[in-house]
Amino acid sequence: MRHIVQGAVKFQNEAFPQRAALFNKLADQQSPEVLFITCSDSRIDPNLITQADPGELFICRNAGNIVPPHFRQAGGMTASIEYAVQALEVKHIVICGHNDCGAMRAAMNLDSLSNFPHVCDWLAHSEAAMAVIDHKHGHLDETQRLEALIEQNVILQIQHLATHPYIAARLATDQIHLHGWVYDIGTGAIRAWDAGADAFVPLTEHYSDLLSTSA
Repeated sequence: MRHIVQGAVKFQNEAFPQRAALFNKLADQQSPEVLFITCSDSRIDPNLITQADPGELFICRNAGNIVPPHFRQAGGMTASIEYAVQALEVKHIVICGHNDCGAMRAAMNLDSLSNFPHVCDWLAHSEAAMAVIDHKHGHLDETQRLEALIEQNVILQIQHLATHPYIAARLATDQIHLHGWVYDIGTGAIRAWDAGADAFVPLTEHYSDLLSTSA
C-alpha cells in the first residue's frame, strides 16, 4: 500500500501541477466521446492502452467485461451505461476483452464456482458465448477454447448492448457505434471485431480510414 500512497502524493505534487489547466477544465463537467467497457483485471489500463487523457473515456469495469441484457431491474452496469448514453451522449461504445482472462476461464466451468455464487451468477451472462464455442469449436484444446471464448464473449456483449432501448434507438439512427476489441497484455496488440469479415482483425486494419493522413 505504501507505493500507492506515495504515488498519490507524487501525483498531487508533480503530475497535477503540470496539467492543472486540464483538470481545472474538467472540474465541473465532462463530455467523453467513448464509453469503454472492460475487465476488472489489474493488468488492463484503458487510458494507458488508448493514450486517452482524463475526461475522454467514460469507463465501466467488471469481471469479464460483461453487459447484462436489458431488463427492468436496477444494476450498476445498466445504470452506468444508461447515464453514459442518455446524459453524456457518448458516440461510441467499446467492449474490450483481453487474453488470459480469468473470468472467461471460470466461465468455461461454472460448476466449479460453488464457493463463488455471485461470480457464478454474473458469469452466466457469458453462457451463450460458451454454447457457441462448444457448438462450433468442440475440437479445440483448452487454450484454444479460452481464446475463442474471449472473442465470442466480446461479440455477445455487443449483442447485449443492442437490447438496451436507448442504445437500440440510437443504433437505428446511426447516432452511436459499437466496437469490440481484444487486447493482448504481453504484446500490446489490439484486435477489433470486423462483422463483415466475421473475424477479429488488427486495429490498424479495421480503422485504416481513421488512421489515414486524410482522415
